[in-house]
Amino acid sequence: MFDVDSKQSAVYDECAFSLVESVLQGFNGTIFAYGQTGCGKTHTMMGVPDDPELRGIIPNCFAHIFGCLNDDQVEGKRFLVRCSFLEIYNEEVYDLLVDTKKNVQPTKLEIKENPDKGIFVKDLKQVIVKSIQEMEGLMWQGTNNRKTASTLMNNESSRSHSIFTIYIETSEKTD
Repeated sequence: MFDVDSKQSAVYDECAFSLVESVLQGFNGTIFAYGQTGCGKTHTMMGVPDDPELRGIIPNCFAHIFGCLNDDQVEGKRFLVRCSFLEIYNEEVYDLLVDTKKNVQPTKLEIKENPDKGIFVKDLKQVIVKSIQEMEGLMWQGTNNRKTASTLMNNESSRSHSIFTIYIETSEKTD
């Protein structure tokens, strides 16, 4: 469907735009990248965030979400946007939003199940964000906290799986 000459915006429009629109209407959505090391998953998902032409799916989602939330057509509604970022490494779950400046080592988190909440990660940090820049900052903080190592196919291969989650809550404004 897409090849090396495909534009990031075309990938986003085809694969993610309608999903993000559904999420903004209250549905759950997931974008999942899977493939062999070096096949372009990171480029497709992250791209070059500072260049609108090369921005990947995740930064395009940020722009899409905040573009809609700041639009006049959502007048009368209030939004709360939160993010979390976790890593699964050697069958253990870690919070990527731990502040490493304080030399805090990531601790293993537990996966739990609750009849009301479903499956969740206990003690996973969820950060309230109010702008694209805040969300991008969290994404890069977490990306820098990921475990990487050299492989025969990729000098900086992530040795884990990561999940960046955006939570959007909507409520009606009352006078």
